[in-house]
Amino acid sequence: MKKPVGQTKDTGFQFGIRKTFPVSLDRARQFLFSDDGLKIWLGNLISGSIEEKKQFKTADGTEGMVRVLKPLSHIRLTWKKKEWDNFSTLQIRVIGTKGKTTISFHQEKLLNSQQRIEVRFYWQKVMAKIAEKF
Repeated sequence: MKKPVGQTKDTGFQFGIRKTFPVSLDRARQFLFSDDGLKIWLGNLISGSIEEKKQFKTADGTEGMVRVLKPLSHIRLTWKKKEWDNFSTLQIRVIGTKGKTTISFHQEKLLNSQQRIEVRFYWQKVMAKIAEKF
């Protein structure tokens, strides 16, 4: 029997999206973690901060905790929408090569294919908004 799209052996369902932009690594990284960038991919923070081992909550009820923050590599955090019962794991990577930068969002520990569809639409919108800024 064939597994549904995005289902993993050990971590439930996952979704990943990446896009390369014609900007420097520093510019992309600075933008993603600026107030404007955070509003695009995370939302408006109402409590906490994007620092390692710190919890956060956004105006729309998304919450989580930053687990790993490697400024020159990636950020890994737990991520839960207000209406969800479960926390997923979100990893964001910013990879630069030859004056271009790839931004990657990868989310795992999703409960089912419906959550996968939900985050797929969310990250597609996020990438489109980031593209408007570059």
